[in-house]
Amino acid sequence: MENDLTVSKNGIKIKGIEKSSLLDYPGKVCTIVFLPDCNFRCGFCHNPDLINQPDKLPNFPEKELFDLLESRGKWVDAVTISGGEPTLHSGLPAFIKRIKGLTHAKHASGQSEGFLVQLDTNGSNPRMLKQLIDEHLLDYIAMDIKGPLEKYAEIAEVPVDLKKIEQSIDIIRNSGIDYEFRTTIVPKQLNKDDIAKIGQWLKCSKRFALQQFRPANTLDPSFQNETPYNPKELESFKKLLETYFDMVEVRGI
Repeated sequence: MENDLTVSKNGIKIKGIEKSSLLDYPGKVCTIVFLPDCNFRCGFCHNPDLINQPDKLPNFPEKELFDLLESRGKWVDAVTISGGEPTLHSGLPAFIKRIKGLTHAKHASGQSEGFLVQLDTNGSNPRMLKQLIDEHLLDYIAMDIKGPLEKYAEIAEVPVDLKKIEQSIDIIRNSGIDYEFRTTIVPKQLNKDDIAKIGQWLKCSKRFALQQFRPANTLDPSFQNETPYNPKELESFKKLLETYFDMVEVRGI
């Protein structure tokens, strides 16, 4: 697997902006920023253009994002930085510092406060993750767990340094920052036994989310022919995992 050297060294290339979401940052209204490139090749990924042909996607000027945040700050609490894999970008700390430098009016008090920042990550770059935490740049971390350790490379479809994955998990759990682990459940990749192994591996973590797989616009077109688990099956997985986590939820059903 390639090392954790970054793929962009001169600022951040923004490839997508979702102005507001009620789903991505628990309990908050957030703006989502999508960054290009990823070192994994998960077949179920629903942002294939960010992975396969990011240079063909238009860039959104950073000014456009910051103007949006300043104009909508009264209604938006947070910024979620997603991808792709954001930690590949060396300009990420400076980018988040600029976001943190903005202020917005809180609804109830009218006092100005900074935006909260959530990072979505696959956990492959613990060095960047630790830097962001040490510099107090993150308020929430959502780490994708691909499966039990023995299936990681199979699901990511690249060699994976599992020590880095485990380092990231330890960093997140010991950070004092709010966090979640989450797994997209594709029937041909993960079964009940695999779900139990994930629970045993991550037991005593705070929050875990089971994400429904959606067979549309996937990185690997063959996944578009897959049938997702039905809601009843996902609820049974949720019940199984409640033994291991403080909070478990199912998303996307």
